[in-house]
Amino acid sequence: MLKIVTDSATDLPKSYIEEHHLHVIPTPVVIDGVDHLDGATIQTKEFYNILDDIDRNISTYHINQYMFENAFRPYAEAGDEVLYLCFSTGIAGTYNSANAAKAAILEDYPDFKLTIIDSKCASIGFGLLVAYIVEMYENGAPLETLVEAADYIISHIHHVFTVNTLKYLVKGGRLSKFKGTIGGTLDIKPVLIVDREGRLEVLKSVRGNKKSISTMLEYASEHIYEPQNQVLALCHGEDQAALDYLRLQVSKTFNTNRFIIATVGCAIGAHTGRGIVGFCFLDASMEPYRQYLKNM
Repeated sequence: MLKIVTDSATDLPKSYIEEHHLHVIPTPVVIDGVDHLDGATIQTKEFYNILDDIDRNISTYHINQYMFENAFRPYAEAGDEVLYLCFSTGIAGTYNSANAAKAAILEDYPDFKLTIIDSKCASIGFGLLVAYIVEMYENGAPLETLVEAADYIISHIHHVFTVNTLKYLVKGGRLSKFKGTIGGTLDIKPVLIVDREGRLEVLKSVRGNKKSISTMLEYASEHIYEPQNQVLALCHGEDQAALDYLRLQVSKTFNTNRFIIATVGCAIGAHTGRGIVGFCFLDASMEPYRQYLKNM
């Protein structure tokens, strides 16, 4: 039996995870020297309240080989097949750890079939990829088609987002200090994308939140494919007002209300801060896989 596994950097809502019985491996987050698990032992509201306190020491580390072995081994023992959709290797070392775990398990279970895909995605862009693959699987798509579709989506997905400051991304090593140099005292807001290698890249720096949102929409308008015919993905860092504004502007610009919405979890929020909002979409049609997509 095929099992789809992913990790908490998808930021998919708990309701979605429960409804689709999705196995999500939590990312570790360290708060004042104590390990927690994103979405499992710590939830976003509590996490952002802690993150707001500049005196707290917060960091993350990627899911390690031991954690992956614990997650995958029961499937090997049961004779199940696994498709693991992994957090972007351009941002974290998750992919390498998953492959190391696979090699170790194959020593004991040489027939275990584990397919690992580097999503080159983050947050709800990653979640959107997973949602497409889950939908296709639930509608009968075989593994070969799922892998093909995942590669197709990865090559056509766009992430664009803004944060209040780049200091968290620079501090966490997700962005170089050179790329992260901005004039914070001038209310400069960076607009970022995830490039084709799954790495963060500053698209533009603008003044003020409204200008940053309009810049996101300009970028999307240049790349999006038939927005009324796809599900659009929005995310926010426990900031309902920012989400509401982004949703209104996206809805007005692209004349649609088909959204999947997520709160940015600890795995990514630790490196962005509370003031993140993001928008993810495809630049091509999903028509090649339409027979497996009844709800998206």
